[in-house]
Amino acid sequence: MIIEFLGAAHEVTGSCHYMEVAGKHILVDCGMQQGPDLYENQEIPVNPSTIDYVLVTHAHIDHSGLLPLIYSHGFRGDIYATEATTALCNIMLKDSAHIQQTEAEWKNRKARRANKPEVVPMYDMNDAQGVLEHFIPCNYNKKIKIDDHISIRFIDAGHLLGSSSIEVWLKEDNEEVKLAFSGDLGNGGRPLIKNPDYIKDADYVIIESTYGDRIHNTPPDYAIELAKIMRTTFARGGNLVIPAFSVGRSQEMLYFMRRIKSENLLPEFADFEVYVDSPMSVQATTVFGENIKECFNQEALDLVGRGINPIGFEGLKTSVTSDESRNINFISKPIVIISASGMCEAGRIRHHLKHNLWRRECTILFVGYQVEGTLGFQLLGGVKEVKLFGETIDVNASIVNLPGISGHADMDHLTDWMRHFEDKPRRVFVVHGHDEVTDNFAEHLHKELGLDAIAPYSGDTYDLTTNLCIAQGSREVKKKTVPRKESSNIFARLVAAGERLMSVIRKNEGLANKDLGKFADQINALSDKWDRS
Repeated sequence: MIIEFLGAAHEVTGSCHYMEVAGKHILVDCGMQQGPDLYENQEIPVNPSTIDYVLVTHAHIDHSGLLPLIYSHGFRGDIYATEATTALCNIMLKDSAHIQQTEAEWKNRKARRANKPEVVPMYDMNDAQGVLEHFIPCNYNKKIKIDDHISIRFIDAGHLLGSSSIEVWLKEDNEEVKLAFSGDLGNGGRPLIKNPDYIKDADYVIIESTYGDRIHNTPPDYAIELAKIMRTTFARGGNLVIPAFSVGRSQEMLYFMRRIKSENLLPEFADFEVYVDSPMSVQATTVFGENIKECFNQEALDLVGRGINPIGFEGLKTSVTSDESRNINFISKPIVIISASGMCEAGRIRHHLKHNLWRRECTILFVGYQVEGTLGFQLLGGVKEVKLFGETIDVNASIVNLPGISGHADMDHLTDWMRHFEDKPRRVFVVHGHDEVTDNFAEHLHKELGLDAIAPYSGDTYDLTTNLCIAQGSREVKKKTVPRKESSNIFARLVAAGERLMSVIRKNEGLANKDLGKFADQINALSDKWDRS
Protein backbone atom coordinates (compact mmCIF):
# COMPACT_ATOMS: atom_id res chain seq x y z
CA MET A 1 0.00 0.00 0.00
CA ILE A 2 1.48 3.34 -1.06
CA ILE A 3 0.48 6.95 -1.51
CA GLU A 4 2.30 9.29 -3.90
CA PHE A 5 1.72 13.04 -3.86
CA LEU A 6 1.48 14.53 -7.34
CA GLY A 7 -0.29 17.90 -7.43
CA ALA A 8 -0.97 20.67 -4.87
CA ALA A 9 2.20 19.67 -3.02
CA HIS A 10 3.78 22.90 -1.72
CA GLU A 11 1.32 24.61 -4.10
CA VAL A 12 -2.31 25.66 -3.91
CA THR A 13 -3.89 24.20 -7.05
CA GLY A 14 -3.77 21.04 -9.17
CA SER A 15 -4.79 18.58 -6.44
CA CYS A 16 -3.95 14.97 -7.26
CA HIS A 17 -2.90 12.06 -5.04
CA TYR A 18 -2.15 8.53 -6.21
CA MET A 19 -2.58 5.30 -4.24
CA GLU A 20 -1.87 1.63 -4.89
CA VAL A 21 -3.35 -1.30 -3.00
CA ALA A 22 -3.52 -4.96 -4.00
CA GLY A 23 -2.74 -4.14 -7.63
CA LYS A 24 -5.44 -1.44 -7.81
CA HIS A 25 -4.60 2.11 -8.92
CA ILE A 26 -6.54 5.01 -7.36
CA LEU A 27 -6.51 8.79 -7.73
CA VAL A 28 -7.96 11.19 -5.21
CA ASP A 29 -8.78 14.26 -7.29
CA CYS A 30 -7.34 15.01 -10.72
CA GLY A 31 -7.10 18.78 -10.79
CA MET A 32 -5.80 21.38 -13.18
CA GLN A 33 -2.97 23.73 -12.24
CA GLN A 34 -4.18 27.34 -12.09
CA GLY A 35 -1.71 30.19 -12.07
CA PRO A 36 2.09 29.75 -12.06
CA ASP A 37 3.56 26.33 -11.29
CA LEU A 38 6.38 26.63 -8.74
CA TYR A 39 7.47 22.99 -8.66
CA GLU A 40 7.57 20.43 -11.45
CA ASN A 41 4.61 18.14 -10.78
CA GLN A 42 5.29 14.44 -11.21
CA GLU A 43 3.22 12.65 -13.82
CA ILE A 44 0.74 9.98 -12.76
CA PRO A 45 3.09 6.99 -12.33
CA VAL A 46 0.92 4.58 -14.36
CA ASN A 47 -0.79 4.80 -17.72
CA PRO A 48 -4.26 6.34 -17.28
CA SER A 49 -5.82 3.25 -18.85
CA THR A 50 -4.74 1.23 -15.79
CA ILE A 51 -6.33 3.58 -13.23
CA ASP A 52 -9.23 1.73 -11.63
CA TYR A 53 -10.88 4.44 -9.56
CA VAL A 54 -10.90 8.22 -9.09
CA LEU A 55 -12.37 9.78 -5.95
CA VAL A 56 -13.35 13.45 -6.37
CA THR A 57 -13.65 15.73 -3.33
CA HIS A 58 -15.51 18.49 -5.16
CA ALA A 59 -16.16 20.02 -8.57
CA HIS A 60 -13.73 22.94 -8.65
CA ILE A 61 -11.46 22.71 -11.68
CA ASP A 62 -8.29 22.57 -9.58
CA HIS A 63 -9.64 19.28 -8.24
CA SER A 64 -11.48 17.84 -11.25
CA GLY A 65 -10.23 19.67 -14.35
CA LEU A 66 -7.87 17.00 -15.74
CA LEU A 67 -10.40 14.17 -15.71
CA PRO A 68 -11.16 14.66 -19.43
CA LEU A 69 -7.41 14.62 -20.13
CA ILE A 70 -6.86 11.21 -18.53
CA TYR A 71 -9.96 9.99 -20.38
CA SER A 72 -8.36 11.13 -23.65
CA HIS A 73 -5.30 9.09 -22.62
CA GLY A 74 -7.26 5.90 -22.03
CA PHE A 75 -8.84 6.08 -18.57
CA ARG A 76 -12.08 4.10 -18.40
CA GLY A 77 -12.38 3.42 -14.66
CA ASP A 78 -15.04 4.49 -12.16
CA ILE A 79 -15.27 8.00 -10.70
CA TYR A 80 -16.89 8.33 -7.28
CA ALA A 81 -18.27 11.68 -6.12
CA THR A 82 -21.28 13.05 -4.26
CA GLU A 83 -24.49 13.59 -6.21
CA ALA A 84 -24.08 17.37 -6.23
CA THR A 85 -20.42 17.13 -7.26
CA THR A 86 -21.41 14.81 -10.10
CA ALA A 87 -24.04 17.30 -11.29
CA LEU A 88 -21.64 20.26 -11.04
CA CYS A 89 -18.85 18.40 -12.84
CA ASN A 90 -21.31 17.80 -15.67
CA ILE A 91 -21.41 21.59 -16.04
CA MET A 92 -17.84 22.56 -15.22
CA LEU A 93 -15.93 19.97 -17.23
CA LYS A 94 -17.92 20.70 -20.37
CA ASP A 95 -17.41 24.41 -19.78
CA SER A 96 -13.67 23.85 -19.35
CA ALA A 97 -13.54 21.96 -22.64
CA HIS A 98 -15.52 24.72 -24.36
CA ILE A 99 -13.17 27.43 -23.05
CA GLN A 100 -10.09 25.52 -24.18
CA GLN A 101 -11.49 24.86 -27.62
CA THR A 102 -12.64 28.48 -28.02
CA GLU A 103 -9.29 29.90 -26.92
CA ALA A 104 -7.44 27.48 -29.21
CA GLU A 105 -9.58 28.60 -32.15
CA TRP A 106 -8.88 32.27 -31.35
CA LYS A 107 -5.12 31.63 -31.07
CA ASN A 108 -5.15 29.60 -34.26
CA ARG A 109 -6.71 32.44 -36.23
CA LYS A 110 -3.74 34.57 -35.20
CA ALA A 111 -1.29 31.69 -35.77
CA ARG A 112 -2.47 31.17 -39.34
CA ARG A 113 -2.01 34.86 -40.12
CA ALA A 114 1.53 34.71 -38.68
CA ASN A 115 2.31 31.34 -40.33
CA LYS A 116 2.87 29.72 -36.91
CA PRO A 117 1.96 26.18 -35.76
CA GLU A 118 -1.60 25.68 -34.62
CA VAL A 119 -2.47 25.31 -30.94
CA VAL A 120 -4.07 22.05 -29.78
CA PRO A 121 -6.48 22.24 -26.81
CA MET A 122 -5.62 20.02 -23.86
CA TYR A 123 -8.90 18.14 -24.39
CA ASP A 124 -12.16 18.66 -26.21
CA MET A 125 -15.89 18.31 -25.62
CA ASN A 126 -15.88 14.63 -26.60
CA ASP A 127 -13.38 13.92 -23.82
CA ALA A 128 -15.49 15.83 -21.29
CA GLN A 129 -18.67 14.05 -22.36
CA GLY A 130 -16.89 10.70 -22.32
CA VAL A 131 -15.46 10.96 -18.81
CA LEU A 132 -18.79 12.13 -17.37
CA GLU A 133 -20.28 8.74 -18.23
CA HIS A 134 -17.91 7.17 -15.68
CA PHE A 135 -19.22 9.10 -12.65
CA ILE A 136 -20.97 7.16 -9.89
CA PRO A 137 -23.01 9.53 -7.66
CA CYS A 138 -22.84 8.82 -3.92
CA ASN A 139 -24.66 10.00 -0.81
CA TYR A 140 -23.00 11.60 2.18
CA ASN A 141 -22.22 9.48 5.25
CA LYS A 142 -22.72 6.12 3.56
CA LYS A 143 -19.82 3.65 3.61
CA ILE A 144 -19.37 2.17 0.14
CA LYS A 145 -17.38 -0.97 -0.63
CA ILE A 146 -16.07 -0.47 -4.15
CA ASP A 147 -14.13 -3.74 -4.23
CA ASP A 148 -12.62 -6.30 -1.84
CA HIS A 149 -9.72 -4.00 -1.00
CA ILE A 150 -11.22 -0.49 -0.98
CA SER A 151 -14.10 1.16 0.89
CA ILE A 152 -14.95 4.88 0.96
CA ARG A 153 -17.25 7.36 2.66
CA PHE A 154 -18.02 10.98 1.75
CA ILE A 155 -18.33 13.53 4.58
CA ASP A 156 -19.62 17.09 4.08
CA ALA A 157 -16.65 19.50 3.88
CA GLY A 158 -18.71 22.71 3.87
CA HIS A 159 -16.65 24.31 1.09
CA LEU A 160 -18.95 24.09 -1.94
CA LEU A 161 -22.24 22.48 -2.80
CA GLY A 162 -21.46 18.75 -2.75
CA SER A 163 -17.92 19.20 -1.43
CA SER A 164 -16.56 16.39 0.69
CA SER A 165 -13.85 15.03 2.84
CA ILE A 166 -13.28 11.39 1.97
CA GLU A 167 -12.56 8.47 4.28
CA VAL A 168 -10.74 5.65 2.51
CA TRP A 169 -10.16 2.15 3.89
CA LEU A 170 -7.47 0.09 2.14
CA LYS A 171 -6.99 -3.66 2.72
CA GLU A 172 -4.04 -5.79 1.67
CA ASP A 173 -2.60 -9.04 3.09
CA ASN A 174 -5.03 -8.96 6.04
CA GLU A 175 -3.91 -5.45 7.01
CA GLU A 176 -6.22 -2.43 6.89
CA VAL A 177 -5.17 1.21 6.73
CA LYS A 178 -7.54 4.17 6.89
CA LEU A 179 -6.85 7.53 5.26
CA ALA A 180 -8.82 10.76 5.63
CA PHE A 181 -8.61 13.33 2.85
CA SER A 182 -9.90 16.69 4.04
CA GLY A 183 -10.57 18.04 0.56
CA ASP A 184 -11.07 21.80 0.74
CA LEU A 185 -12.61 22.61 4.11
CA GLY A 186 -15.14 25.40 4.46
CA ASN A 187 -14.85 28.22 6.94
CA GLY A 188 -18.23 27.66 8.57
CA GLY A 189 -21.12 30.10 8.79
CA ARG A 190 -21.49 30.26 5.01
CA PRO A 191 -24.72 31.20 3.25
CA LEU A 192 -26.73 28.28 1.87
CA ILE A 193 -24.42 25.32 2.62
CA LYS A 194 -23.74 23.41 5.84
CA ASN A 195 -20.69 23.69 8.07
CA PRO A 196 -17.95 21.04 7.70
CA ASP A 197 -18.44 17.71 9.44
CA TYR A 198 -15.66 16.08 11.42
CA ILE A 199 -13.91 12.72 11.10
CA LYS A 200 -12.99 10.96 14.33
CA ASP A 201 -10.27 8.51 13.34
CA ALA A 202 -7.70 7.73 10.63
CA ASP A 203 -4.20 6.28 10.35
CA TYR A 204 -3.19 9.00 7.90
CA VAL A 205 -4.69 12.44 7.28
CA ILE A 206 -4.16 14.54 4.16
CA ILE A 207 -5.23 18.09 4.99
CA GLU A 208 -5.40 21.29 2.93
CA SER A 209 -3.67 24.49 4.12
CA THR A 210 -4.79 27.26 1.77
CA TYR A 211 -5.17 29.64 4.72
CA GLY A 212 -3.03 27.68 7.15
CA ASP A 213 -1.00 30.80 8.00
CA ARG A 214 -3.75 33.27 8.86
CA ILE A 215 -6.85 33.91 10.91
CA HIS A 216 -9.86 35.34 9.11
CA ASN A 217 -11.20 38.54 10.61
CA THR A 218 -14.64 38.45 12.14
CA PRO A 219 -16.76 38.73 9.01
CA PRO A 220 -18.89 41.83 8.49
CA ASP A 221 -22.49 41.70 7.42
CA TYR A 222 -21.79 41.18 3.72
CA ALA A 223 -25.20 42.39 2.60
CA ILE A 224 -24.56 45.74 4.32
CA GLU A 225 -21.01 45.98 2.94
CA LEU A 226 -22.21 45.16 -0.57
CA ALA A 227 -24.95 47.77 -0.30
CA LYS A 228 -22.34 50.41 0.59
CA ILE A 229 -20.21 49.54 -2.45
CA MET A 230 -23.26 49.53 -4.71
CA ARG A 231 -24.44 52.90 -3.39
CA THR A 232 -21.07 54.56 -4.06
CA THR A 233 -20.77 53.03 -7.53
CA PHE A 234 -24.34 53.71 -8.64
CA ALA A 235 -24.12 57.31 -7.38
CA ARG A 236 -21.18 57.82 -9.77
CA GLY A 237 -23.24 56.35 -12.59
CA GLY A 238 -21.05 53.27 -12.91
CA ASN A 239 -21.47 49.51 -13.04
CA LEU A 240 -20.44 47.12 -10.28
CA VAL A 241 -18.62 44.22 -11.93
CA ILE A 242 -18.06 41.13 -9.79
CA PRO A 243 -15.74 38.41 -11.10
CA ALA A 244 -17.09 35.33 -9.32
CA PHE A 245 -16.73 31.60 -9.63
CA SER A 246 -19.81 30.24 -11.36
CA VAL A 247 -20.28 27.58 -8.72
CA GLY A 248 -20.59 28.68 -5.12
CA ARG A 249 -19.52 32.30 -5.02
CA SER A 250 -22.04 33.50 -7.63
CA GLN A 251 -24.88 31.92 -5.65
CA GLU A 252 -23.61 33.51 -2.42
CA MET A 253 -23.61 36.91 -4.10
CA LEU A 254 -27.22 36.36 -5.15
CA TYR A 255 -28.07 35.45 -1.56
CA PHE A 256 -26.67 38.79 -0.33
CA MET A 257 -28.33 40.72 -3.18
CA ARG A 258 -31.69 39.16 -2.21
CA ARG A 259 -31.13 40.37 1.35
CA ILE A 260 -30.35 43.89 0.11
CA LYS A 261 -33.69 43.86 -1.71
CA SER A 262 -35.79 42.22 1.01
CA GLU A 263 -34.29 44.29 3.85
CA ASN A 264 -34.40 47.55 1.81
CA LEU A 265 -30.71 48.22 2.44
CA LEU A 266 -30.41 50.35 -0.71
CA PRO A 267 -33.63 52.44 -0.79
CA GLU A 268 -32.26 55.09 -3.16
CA PHE A 269 -31.61 52.40 -5.80
CA ALA A 270 -34.27 49.91 -4.73
CA ASP A 271 -35.00 48.78 -8.29
CA PHE A 272 -31.39 47.87 -9.10
CA GLU A 273 -30.84 45.02 -11.54
CA VAL A 274 -28.33 42.20 -11.30
CA TYR A 275 -27.14 40.44 -14.45
CA VAL A 276 -25.65 36.98 -14.05
CA ASP A 277 -23.71 36.62 -17.27
CA SER A 278 -22.55 33.03 -17.30
CA PRO A 279 -24.36 30.02 -18.72
CA MET A 280 -22.50 27.90 -16.19
CA SER A 281 -23.68 30.06 -13.28
CA VAL A 282 -27.26 29.71 -14.46
CA GLN A 283 -26.91 25.93 -14.70
CA ALA A 284 -25.13 25.74 -11.34
CA THR A 285 -27.91 27.72 -9.69
CA THR A 286 -30.34 25.09 -10.95
CA VAL A 287 -28.17 22.37 -9.37
CA PHE A 288 -28.33 24.26 -6.06
CA GLY A 289 -32.11 24.07 -6.24
CA GLU A 290 -31.98 20.33 -6.88
CA ASN A 291 -29.82 19.60 -3.81
CA ILE A 292 -31.66 21.57 -1.14
CA LYS A 293 -32.39 18.72 1.26
CA GLU A 294 -28.92 17.17 1.39
CA CYS A 295 -26.71 20.27 1.14
CA PHE A 296 -28.54 23.40 2.38
CA ASN A 297 -28.03 24.70 5.92
CA GLN A 298 -30.95 25.25 8.30
CA GLU A 299 -31.30 28.98 7.58
CA ALA A 300 -31.64 28.33 3.85
CA LEU A 301 -34.05 25.44 4.51
CA ASP A 302 -36.20 27.73 6.66
CA LEU A 303 -36.44 30.26 3.81
CA VAL A 304 -37.42 27.51 1.39
CA GLY A 305 -40.02 26.27 3.88
CA ARG A 306 -41.57 29.76 3.88
CA GLY A 307 -41.75 29.77 0.10
CA ILE A 308 -38.75 32.11 -0.34
CA ASN A 309 -36.09 31.41 -2.93
CA PRO A 310 -32.80 32.14 -1.05
CA ILE A 311 -31.08 33.22 -4.27
CA GLY A 312 -33.92 34.75 -6.29
CA PHE A 313 -35.39 38.26 -6.33
CA GLU A 314 -37.07 40.86 -8.54
CA GLY A 315 -34.54 42.49 -10.84
CA LEU A 316 -32.39 39.37 -11.27
CA LYS A 317 -31.57 38.81 -14.95
CA THR A 318 -29.68 35.92 -16.51
CA SER A 319 -27.65 35.96 -19.68
CA VAL A 320 -26.99 32.73 -21.56
CA THR A 321 -26.43 33.49 -25.23
CA SER A 322 -23.57 35.53 -26.65
CA ASP A 323 -26.01 38.17 -27.92
CA GLU A 324 -27.53 38.53 -24.45
CA SER A 325 -24.03 38.94 -23.02
CA ARG A 326 -23.06 41.62 -25.54
CA ASN A 327 -26.31 43.53 -24.96
CA ILE A 328 -25.38 44.07 -21.31
CA ASN A 329 -22.73 46.54 -22.47
CA PHE A 330 -25.42 48.75 -24.04
CA ILE A 331 -27.48 49.19 -20.85
CA SER A 332 -27.31 52.87 -19.94
CA LYS A 333 -28.27 52.75 -16.25
CA PRO A 334 -25.92 51.45 -13.51
CA ILE A 335 -26.19 47.70 -12.95
CA VAL A 336 -24.47 44.81 -11.19
CA ILE A 337 -22.72 42.29 -13.44
CA ILE A 338 -21.70 38.93 -11.97
CA SER A 339 -19.60 36.91 -14.39
CA ALA A 340 -16.95 34.19 -14.49
CA SER A 341 -14.18 33.30 -14.20
CA GLY A 342 -13.50 34.38 -10.64
CA MET A 343 -9.79 34.97 -11.32
CA CYS A 344 -10.46 36.72 -14.66
CA GLU A 345 -8.40 34.17 -16.57
CA ALA A 346 -11.08 33.17 -19.07
CA GLY A 347 -14.74 33.49 -19.90
CA ARG A 348 -17.10 36.42 -20.29
CA ILE A 349 -15.71 38.42 -17.37
CA ARG A 350 -12.80 39.47 -19.58
CA HIS A 351 -15.22 41.15 -21.99
CA HIS A 352 -16.88 43.02 -19.12
CA LEU A 353 -13.50 44.12 -17.82
CA LYS A 354 -12.66 45.42 -21.28
CA HIS A 355 -15.84 47.54 -21.26
CA ASN A 356 -15.65 48.74 -17.64
CA LEU A 357 -12.04 48.84 -16.42
CA TRP A 358 -11.29 52.13 -18.19
CA ARG A 359 -14.36 53.87 -16.70
CA ARG A 360 -13.59 55.83 -13.51
CA GLU A 361 -17.20 55.61 -12.36
CA CYS A 362 -17.18 51.78 -12.28
CA THR A 363 -16.08 49.35 -9.56
CA ILE A 364 -14.52 45.91 -9.96
CA LEU A 365 -15.24 43.93 -6.80
CA PHE A 366 -13.25 40.79 -5.96
CA VAL A 367 -14.95 38.34 -3.61
CA GLY A 368 -12.72 35.29 -3.87
CA TYR A 369 -9.19 33.98 -3.67
CA GLN A 370 -6.85 35.13 -6.44
CA VAL A 371 -3.92 32.88 -7.36
CA GLU A 372 -0.63 34.68 -7.91
CA GLY A 373 -0.02 35.36 -11.60
CA THR A 374 -3.69 35.55 -12.57
CA LEU A 375 -5.27 38.72 -13.97
CA GLY A 376 -7.36 39.05 -10.82
CA PHE A 377 -4.22 38.95 -8.68
CA GLN A 378 -2.61 41.62 -10.87
CA LEU A 379 -5.63 43.93 -10.63
CA LEU A 380 -5.72 43.61 -6.85
CA GLY A 381 -1.98 44.32 -6.84
CA GLY A 382 -2.55 47.76 -8.41
CA VAL A 383 -1.53 47.21 -12.03
CA LYS A 384 -2.22 50.35 -14.10
CA GLU A 385 -3.03 48.71 -17.42
CA VAL A 386 -3.88 45.25 -18.71
CA LYS A 387 -4.04 43.58 -22.09
CA LEU A 388 -7.35 42.07 -23.13
CA PHE A 389 -8.01 40.57 -26.55
CA GLY A 390 -4.87 42.17 -27.90
CA GLU A 391 -5.86 45.64 -26.69
CA THR A 392 -4.22 47.60 -23.85
CA ILE A 393 -6.83 48.80 -21.34
CA ASP A 394 -6.15 51.48 -18.72
CA VAL A 395 -7.26 50.56 -15.20
CA ASN A 396 -9.28 53.57 -14.06
CA ALA A 397 -12.14 51.82 -12.27
CA SER A 398 -12.05 51.36 -8.49
CA ILE A 399 -10.60 47.95 -7.61
CA VAL A 400 -12.10 46.68 -4.36
CA ASN A 401 -11.59 43.48 -2.39
CA LEU A 402 -14.40 42.45 -0.04
CA PRO A 403 -12.39 40.85 2.77
CA GLY A 404 -13.50 37.88 4.75
CA ILE A 405 -15.54 36.09 2.11
CA SER A 406 -13.63 32.85 2.02
CA GLY A 407 -14.59 29.35 1.05
CA HIS A 408 -11.55 27.97 2.89
CA ALA A 409 -11.05 27.34 6.59
CA ASP A 410 -8.41 29.48 8.31
CA MET A 411 -5.65 28.22 10.63
CA ASP A 412 -7.94 28.00 13.67
CA HIS A 413 -10.67 26.14 11.80
CA LEU A 414 -8.16 23.73 10.24
CA THR A 415 -6.59 23.11 13.64
CA ASP A 416 -10.02 22.52 15.17
CA TRP A 417 -10.86 20.02 12.41
CA MET A 418 -7.68 18.09 13.25
CA ARG A 419 -8.42 18.32 16.99
CA HIS A 420 -11.57 16.22 16.51
CA PHE A 421 -9.57 13.09 15.75
CA GLU A 422 -9.95 11.01 18.90
CA ASP A 423 -6.61 9.23 18.47
CA LYS A 424 -3.51 10.75 16.91
CA PRO A 425 -3.00 9.69 13.29
CA ARG A 426 0.26 7.95 12.46
CA ARG A 427 1.13 10.87 10.20
CA VAL A 428 -0.47 14.04 8.82
CA PHE A 429 0.37 15.25 5.31
CA VAL A 430 -0.17 18.97 4.70
CA VAL A 431 -1.00 19.87 1.08
CA HIS A 432 -2.86 22.51 -0.97
CA GLY A 433 -1.03 25.58 0.32
CA HIS A 434 1.69 27.99 -0.70
CA ASP A 435 5.27 26.73 -0.45
CA GLU A 436 6.16 28.11 2.98
CA VAL A 437 2.59 27.86 4.33
CA THR A 438 2.52 24.07 4.05
CA ASP A 439 5.72 23.75 6.09
CA ASN A 440 4.61 26.32 8.66
CA PHE A 441 1.20 24.73 9.15
CA ALA A 442 2.79 21.29 9.54
CA GLU A 443 5.03 22.73 12.25
CA HIS A 444 2.00 24.40 13.85
CA LEU A 445 0.16 21.05 14.03
CA HIS A 446 3.23 19.47 15.62
CA LYS A 447 3.55 22.17 18.28
CA GLU A 448 -0.16 22.68 18.93
CA LEU A 449 -1.44 19.09 18.79
CA GLY A 450 1.71 16.98 19.01
CA LEU A 451 1.12 15.47 15.58
CA ASP A 452 3.71 13.97 13.25
CA ALA A 453 2.98 16.37 10.40
CA ILE A 454 4.96 17.03 7.23
CA ALA A 455 4.45 18.84 3.92
CA PRO A 456 5.28 16.44 1.06
CA TYR A 457 6.66 17.52 -2.31
CA SER A 458 5.44 16.26 -5.67
CA GLY A 459 6.85 12.77 -6.15
CA ASP A 460 7.19 11.96 -2.45
CA THR A 461 5.93 8.40 -1.93
CA TYR A 462 5.07 6.70 1.37
CA ASP A 463 4.59 3.07 2.29
CA LEU A 464 1.35 3.08 4.28
CA THR A 465 2.15 -0.12 6.14
CA THR A 466 5.56 1.01 7.46
CA ASN A 467 4.90 4.79 7.50
CA LEU A 468 8.20 5.34 5.70
CA CYS A 469 9.09 7.54 2.72
CA ILE A 470 10.22 5.16 -0.02
CA ALA A 471 10.79 7.73 -2.80
CA GLN A 472 11.50 11.42 -2.72
CA GLY A 473 10.41 14.00 -5.29
CA SER A 474 12.40 17.00 -6.44
CA ARG A 475 12.82 20.00 -4.13
CA GLU A 476 14.07 22.25 -6.91
CA VAL A 477 11.99 25.22 -7.98
CA LYS A 478 10.75 24.79 -11.52
CA LYS A 479 12.94 26.40 -14.15
CA LYS A 480 11.44 28.51 -16.90
CA THR A 481 9.85 26.09 -19.30
CA VAL A 482 10.66 25.85 -22.97
CA PRO A 483 7.52 26.40 -25.09
CA ARG A 484 6.09 23.04 -26.02
CA LYS A 485 5.59 21.86 -29.54
CA GLU A 486 1.93 22.38 -30.32
CA SER A 487 1.62 18.82 -31.57
CA SER A 488 2.95 17.34 -28.33
CA ASN A 489 -0.44 16.83 -26.68
CA ILE A 490 -1.77 14.95 -29.69
CA PHE A 491 1.34 12.76 -29.81
CA ALA A 492 0.98 12.12 -26.08
CA ARG A 493 -2.56 10.92 -26.74
CA LEU A 494 -1.23 8.57 -29.40
CA VAL A 495 1.40 7.15 -27.04
CA ALA A 496 -1.22 6.76 -24.31
CA ALA A 497 -3.49 4.95 -26.77
CA GLY A 498 -0.67 2.51 -27.56
CA GLU A 499 -0.07 1.88 -23.87
CA ARG A 500 -3.79 1.35 -23.35
CA LEU A 501 -3.74 -1.20 -26.17
CA MET A 502 -1.06 -3.16 -24.31
CA SER A 503 -3.21 -3.04 -21.19
CA VAL A 504 -6.21 -4.36 -23.13
CA ILE A 505 -4.06 -7.13 -24.65
CA ARG A 506 -2.96 -8.33 -21.20
CA LYS A 507 -6.56 -8.37 -19.97
CA ASN A 508 -7.51 -10.68 -22.83
CA GLU A 509 -5.09 -13.42 -21.85
CA GLY A 510 -7.03 -16.69 -21.72
CA LEU A 511 -9.49 -15.70 -24.44
CA ALA A 512 -10.26 -18.31 -27.09
CA ASN A 513 -7.41 -18.72 -29.60
CA LYS A 514 -9.75 -17.88 -32.47
CA ASP A 515 -10.64 -14.51 -30.90
CA LEU A 516 -7.03 -13.78 -29.95
CA GLY A 517 -5.95 -14.45 -33.53
CA LYS A 518 -8.61 -12.10 -34.86
CA PHE A 519 -7.49 -9.42 -32.39
CA ALA A 520 -3.85 -9.86 -33.49
CA ASP A 521 -4.80 -9.59 -37.17
CA GLN A 522 -6.66 -6.32 -36.49
CA ILE A 523 -3.65 -4.86 -34.68
CA ASN A 524 -1.26 -5.93 -37.44
CA ALA A 525 -3.52 -4.45 -40.11
CA LEU A 526 -3.59 -1.15 -38.22
CA SER A 527 0.20 -1.25 -37.82
CA ASP A 528 0.69 -1.93 -41.54
CA LYS A 529 -1.46 1.08 -42.38
CA TRP A 530 0.60 3.49 -40.24
CA ASP A 531 4.09 1.96 -40.37
CA ARG A 532 6.39 4.69 -41.73
CA SER A 533 9.65 2.69 -41.63
